[in-house]
Amino acid sequence: MTTENAQLGGIDAEGLKNLAAKNIEKPEHGHKVVKSKTVCESGFRNQNYVRDHQPFLISEPHKLLGDDEAPNPTEIALGALGSCISVGLMANATKRGVTLSTIEVDVEGDIDISATWGVGDLDEDKRLGVSHLRINVNLDGDADQATLQEITDSALKWSPVLNTFTRPASCESTLTVGE
Repeated sequence: MTTENAQLGGIDAEGLKNLAAKNIEKPEHGHKVVKSKTVCESGFRNQNYVRDHQPFLISEPHKLLGDDEAPNPTEIALGALGSCISVGLMANATKRGVTLSTIEVDVEGDIDISATWGVGDLDEDKRLGVSHLRINVNLDGDADQATLQEITDSALKWSPVLNTFTRPASCESTLTVGE
């Protein structure tokens, strides 16, 4: 979906400036805990709960034995990545006083699913998960191409979700039985 010659609704430039200043002054304020809760409805159908929002469904396509009623986990992760980049594009444009008329982020990735969730091909040398991302940004606004490229480069560099994909996170897990 492309909006031709229209201005996208912007964000509060003063609020952005204040948020940035607060996080520069006290970087510890920028460290948060994010949470979600996933509850299996049946098979590969999962309702996901985040803060006080309505739950959202994540499912698997028919070829992966799901009901195909919603995007699968990897598709949701790619959508989260595209959305995070879009947020960064808007913030960086706002900081530079650029008004954008188009933000579109296409994301695709290569994934090896032959391990089939730990019950398939379990070759130890496998690279599980998304191994290569291709991100195409379509950006337009009242700035020259060099400025739009700077906005894009900054959004990609500082995207928390892109950094989650490209820099491994530590992980700890616990098991609770029968609550």
